[in-house]
Amino acid sequence: MTDARRALPAVHRLLAEAERAGLTDETPHQLVVKVIREALDDARRAGYESPPDGWLPDIRHRLRAKHALSLIPLVNATGVVLHTNLGRAPLAQAAREAAFRVGGYTTLEYDLGAGERGSRQHHVRKILREVTGAEDALVVTNAAAATVLALNTLAEGGETIVSRGELVEIGGAFRIPAILEKSGTVLVEVGTTNRTRVRDYTGAISPNTRCTLKVHRSNFTLSGFVSEASLEELVAAMQPRGVPVVNDVGSGLLVDLSEFGLQGEPLVRDCVAAGAVVVCSGDKLLGGPQAGLILGREELVSRMGRNPLARALRPGKTVLAALEATLSLYRDRGTALREIPTLAMLTVDPNTLTQRAEALASSIEGASTEPGTSTVGGGAFPHAVLPTTLVAVPADHPDRFLARLRQGDPPVIARADEGRVLMDPRTVSEAEMGSIVRVVGEALC
Repeated sequence: MTDARRALPAVHRLLAEAERAGLTDETPHQLVVKVIREALDDARRAGYESPPDGWLPDIRHRLRAKHALSLIPLVNATGVVLHTNLGRAPLAQAAREAAFRVGGYTTLEYDLGAGERGSRQHHVRKILREVTGAEDALVVTNAAAATVLALNTLAEGGETIVSRGELVEIGGAFRIPAILEKSGTVLVEVGTTNRTRVRDYTGAISPNTRCTLKVHRSNFTLSGFVSEASLEELVAAMQPRGVPVVNDVGSGLLVDLSEFGLQGEPLVRDCVAAGAVVVCSGDKLLGGPQAGLILGREELVSRMGRNPLARALRPGKTVLAALEATLSLYRDRGTALREIPTLAMLTVDPNTLTQRAEALASSIEGASTEPGTSTVGGGAFPHAVLPTTLVAVPADHPDRFLARLRQGDPPVIARADEGRVLMDPRTVSEAEMGSIVRVVGEALC
């Protein structure tokens, strides 16, 4: 009886074939040997079966997989503009170029004029003051970090007053009470879920009160028998009592979008003008890289900058470069709406979307167009309805079809509905249209 194990080739034989095929020219010898051993081990587990396409193609495929990066670009055809799982806000071209330029040595913490150490915050502080009206500004890694740093600086060891109606859960199951706990402050709940008045806040002030936190409910709304203290009312009541107000506004909206039917998100400049310490995201409605912005009175923000946590939470040079370039676009409203992808996608004319959809559908076999709606995403404008025109491709097995699209080069992320795969041109750039046609065509085949 023949031993099935003898049917497997020896390592040295496969290595010689790999060398003749040139697989070792650009790949370390040890890595090729490791991949060969993995291929043989998999064959043994599969009952000593050779790879369907042969040993050499299998080894080549495994080597490519070893070299492949997992963080790669893709096409977002879902119509969700700020898609949390897909990296939220795509960067403006100016921001991409700025991040690329600082890949080598830079002026990150070097003052060219003085010839000595400088501050990395210097690169964004001036432009943040300009576009938000804040006395001072500080940038950290993300919005949650900004909230932690603000509360730890202002209220560690003391109490922070929060409305029960604002004890929200944000993405990734992170909850405001847990963030307060990690900040080292004690949560004091006031009011009820649906109604909280100024007197609820002032009535909760004690000798241990250090701060008041007001949180914008960005990913849901309360309606009906509800009321809440406005930020202006809260600051007016708390400042004479020496209690700073931290306002977590979430998305970081810098321009008014109400003319496009997008209402309900606070403008950062208005919150700063009210006198609060404002914390917000850089990679949501602001349209920049992931970052947390802290904006407010110079004395308070300066204290946060001296907190040891500020060093642990500081952003890197590529983030600061991309953020500076993004913020510079806000010097002109028209430029911001046109050049910042997030704003451009939210404000694009519906007729333009119809034209894009029809052009895309005409290039895909069996595709058609139909009216639909897009989503802002990122916990912003939760009830906004953005009319769009969808491209629908019939599919007997939509989930399998979506899986084939995800294996494309580049991967295309779409959605399924009632036996069709739907693609929304709102979140697809002109440069990506050709890639969609090719990847969908390959998937159909």
